[in-house]
Amino acid sequence: MEIKPFEKKVWLSSPTMHGDEIKYMQEAYETNWMSTVGANINESEKQIAEFIGCKDAVALSSGTAALHLAIKLAGERLYGLPRVGHGSLEGKKVFCSDMTFDATVNPVAYEGGEAVFIDTEYDTWNMDPKALEKAFEIYPEVKLVVIAHLYGTPGKVDELRAVCDKHGALIVEDAAESLGATYKGVQTGRFGDYSIISFNGNKIITGSSGGMFLTDNVEDAHKVRKWSTQSREDAAWYQHEELGFNYRMSNVIAGVVRGQIPYLGEHIAQKKAIYERYKEGLKGLPVSMNPIDFANSEPNYWLSCLIIDKDAMCKQVRGEKDALYVTEARKSCPTEILEKIAAINAEGRPIWKPMHMQPVYRMNPFITASGQGRARSNAYIDEGVTPDVGMDIFERGLCLPSDNKMTPEQQDVIIEVIKKCFE
Repeated sequence: MEIKPFEKKVWLSSPTMHGDEIKYMQEAYETNWMSTVGANINESEKQIAEFIGCKDAVALSSGTAALHLAIKLAGERLYGLPRVGHGSLEGKKVFCSDMTFDATVNPVAYEGGEAVFIDTEYDTWNMDPKALEKAFEIYPEVKLVVIAHLYGTPGKVDELRAVCDKHGALIVEDAAESLGATYKGVQTGRFGDYSIISFNGNKIITGSSGGMFLTDNVEDAHKVRKWSTQSREDAAWYQHEELGFNYRMSNVIAGVVRGQIPYLGEHIAQKKAIYERYKEGLKGLPVSMNPIDFANSEPNYWLSCLIIDKDAMCKQVRGEKDALYVTEARKSCPTEILEKIAAINAEGRPIWKPMHMQPVYRMNPFITASGQGRARSNAYIDEGVTPDVGMDIFERGLCLPSDNKMTPEQQDVIIEVIKKCFE
């Protein structure tokens, strides 16, 4: 049977608007509150704080901005106020999730620190508590850990927290991808000493951009608000006693966020249905879906992903920008599946390339559960060597079209395309 391309592209994860967003944006326009103050900012902060269960939320221009200020705040708490022109983590090592988007770890470099990447575990595709413990054995002086919840699935929060508490380390929680996901009934965004979420255009709800810093500490919220508005002091003139940033969220963007918040539960339900349809439709193939620890967590199902069984992988090699593969009967690889999906006008994506494999961080330390990470290799199987977990998932995994506007019929076509890759 010939499979025809979709007339309208099926996206990986695009914004889903409902109408309330434009009402609040119009309100900002008509009242002329178009800058970084206004009712939309106040209301969206209030509603998110109530939903997450924290005392305060600070609306910022992006999730990355929120991470930067969270990491800066942690650095100053640990090491004191830096000199002008120096970051709060100057010369300090920070343990970071390895398999994540680089926005999770870049703020460590912004603040003059050095990221030490901690390998992933297979159960949730998040930071491995055993590797984290090993990292503390190697670098006992480290006092800050940056942890991300990948693709909307919470990591092993209790185990990670226990390791950090044992070694007296603070946690910055990157919940950019996991808004609405829970661990033991508690919302992600509640587990870090400092936590953040994102409203980027592809997230579960969006403002087109934007993010928030989440906290139970009113003083921390005040500090982040001050930093985000160029650290202006309470004076009649422009007085500055420390470095600041232009990181505050616009009242117009906040109008979009405000209009999206009531639909978070609906979006999660739609994403969950997509995940379950893939899981059912791909039964019998040598693949499995991204794992979920149902005993402890309920994800937000932001992206549905799959990983190919090792013995069903055809030969694949990736350079820095290009990939090659050799077709084999009853075998496939992420490159082939993504090409076939793209051919029907649908968008998939490779799994996040681990940070320790990125050229910009090639010299940074990398720690596995067994100790120091081995030499970076594009081949995920070396004779007699077990691959790093994050590298292995990257080599065998991919993100499937997960747009909540995708119809069941469109999803069934995508499933059929995947099936044909293994014929």
